[in-house]
Amino acid sequence: MALPVAPPRYVLGIDLGTTSVKAVLLESGSRTVAGSSAAPTGAAGSAAADPRFKEQDPVRILHTLNQCMSSLPREKLRNVVCVGVSGQMHGIMLWRAMAGCEWYGADAGRMFRPKDVSQLITWQDGRCSDDFLSALPQPDSHISLATGFGCTTIFWLLRHQPAYLQQFGVAGTIHDYVVSMLCGLENCVMSVQNAAGWGYFNTVTGRWNLDILRPAAFPLHLLPEPVDAGALAGRTFSVWHGIPAGTPVGAALGDFQCSVYSCMSSRDDAVLNVSTSAQLTFAMPPDFTPGSVPDARSAVSYFPYFDGSYLAVAAALNGGNAVAAFVGMLNEWMKEFGLELSESSIYSRLIQSALQQSSTDLRVTPTILGERHDSARLGLVCNISPANLSLGHVTRALCRGILDNVAAMMPAHMLQEVGVKRIVGSGSALSRNEVLRQEVERAFPLPVVYGRDVDSAVGVAMVFNDRI
Repeated sequence: MALPVAPPRYVLGIDLGTTSVKAVLLESGSRTVAGSSAAPTGAAGSAAADPRFKEQDPVRILHTLNQCMSSLPREKLRNVVCVGVSGQMHGIMLWRAMAGCEWYGADAGRMFRPKDVSQLITWQDGRCSDDFLSALPQPDSHISLATGFGCTTIFWLLRHQPAYLQQFGVAGTIHDYVVSMLCGLENCVMSVQNAAGWGYFNTVTGRWNLDILRPAAFPLHLLPEPVDAGALAGRTFSVWHGIPAGTPVGAALGDFQCSVYSCMSSRDDAVLNVSTSAQLTFAMPPDFTPGSVPDARSAVSYFPYFDGSYLAVAAALNGGNAVAAFVGMLNEWMKEFGLELSESSIYSRLIQSALQQSSTDLRVTPTILGERHDSARLGLVCNISPANLSLGHVTRALCRGILDNVAAMMPAHMLQEVGVKRIVGSGSALSRNEVLRQEVERAFPLPVVYGRDVDSAVGVAMVFNDRI
C-alpha cells in the first residue's frame, strides 16, 4: 500500500519596495518560484510643503500587499511554513505598539491595515541637511550618517516636531512594521542589516550606540531590538490570508542583501542591481572587519550580509529614478502643449529611440539626487551640439551616465583586483531597459549575466528556506 504523499511546503517572500510590492511562493524542496504577484503601491504623497520631504502612505502600501496576497493560490498559502519580508533599509515609520493595526475579515480571509501610524519617511527623504547632520554626535560605526536614515530622522523630528514624535511608542522600517503586526509584537525586532541602515549602530558588536545617544536626549525607547540577519522575529498570531497561525516569521531583512542572496552563486561574482537606485557589490573575505571610523568621502560602504560577513557596496542614489525623472519632465512639457501621453508610452518610445542610437558624444551626469559621499553634487549635461539633441542621443547619454556614475564609485579595476570573474545583473530597471543593459556591458570589461527570478522577494524567501 502506497504511503500518502506529503503536500509541498512553501516559503512566502515579500518585498516592500520604494514603488511596488511583490510576494512570491518558493517551493521549499526545489527552491523554485511556484507563484508570484506584484503591483505598484501609488503610495507617494502629494507634493509636500518642503520638496525635500519624501513620505509615503502605509495604508496604500498595506492595501497593495493585501491585494498581492489575495491573488496567490489559497491552497498553497495554507502550506506556507515560514514568512520572510524585505524592504528599503533606511526609511522609518512609527506606530503605537499593538494599536498599530486593525485586523478584519473572517477565517482564511483575515488581514490587517494600519491604524494610528505615521507616514513612512523613505530613504529618499532629504530633510536632514549637511549642516544638521554635522551638528549631530558622531556615531561609533563604520557607516557615515546620512539623511533618510532612521536615527537621523528621529533626531530631526525631536528638534522640529517633538509633540508629533511623542504620539508613538515604536519605530522601525515599513517591513519591520509588517513583521511586528504579523507576530503581534509590542516592540520592534530589527535585523542588523536594517539597524546598520539606521545609523548609530555598531555592526561588529551588534549594539546601538546608547552611550552616544543617551546624552543627546535621543528617545531610546524607539530603538528596535537588534537580532542577527536570518533570525526569527516570532510567529503569526492569527491566520493571515490562509497562512496558519503559529507560522514562523523572520526578522525583516534589507532588500539589497536579499537581492544579492538570490543571485550571487559564487564569491567570484559581483552583483549589479539597478532599480529605483543602483548598487554594485561584491563579497568581502570571511575574516573582514570594517574599521570603527566612517569615511564620509568614500563611495564604497560595507553592508552587513549574513553570518557575520560583509558586502562591499557602491550604493548610488541615482538609478532608474533618474530615467523616471526624465520621463516625468517630458510628460509635464507635453501637458503644457496640451498633449496627453501616458508615461509608459513615453518610456517605451525613449527606449526605442535610444536603441537606434548605438553611441553618442553627448554627456549626461544624472546625479540629480546627489550621492551620500557627495551630497552637494548635482546633475550636468555637457558636450551639447545640434547633432546630438535627439531623443535617442539624450536617452542613450542618460543611461550611459547612470552606469558611468556607478563605475566611478566602484571601478572595474577594483573588481578585477579582488578576483571578480563576472557581473550578475538584477533589478527592475535593468530587466525592462535594454539600453541600460548595453551600457552595463560597455562600462565593465567583464562578462555580464542576467539572472532569472532575481529579486528581493525571491531572495528573502531563499534566506529563510535555507534556515528552516
